Amino acid sequence: MQLKLAYEYDGESREVKTNLFVIVAWERRFKRKASDLANGIGIEDLCYLAYEASKTAGLQVPANLDDFIKRLGTLEIVTDEPENPTQAAPTDDN
Repeated sequence: MQLKLAYEYDGESREVKTNLFVIVAWERRFKRKASDLANGIGIEDLCYLAYEASKTAGLQVPANLDDFIKRLGTLEIVTDEPENPTQAAPTDDN
């Protein structure tokens, strides 16, 4: 499982991806399973995932999660799927 997260930190736009290590760290901290993410995810969950993914990527972040959250502007999950997917036009097979 991998999530791409985009966020603004101290006015700087950043984009990170989670990996297995980040997901396991989230499971350990929140005592939940990764499959729970499909049923909905809270803002604190997203903040934590962004925080850990940033540390893993070598980005500078505070030592404390709350200090990281205080400096966040926006935070969102990035999808590579088109917002308005369309079906392919029908073809004549005659």
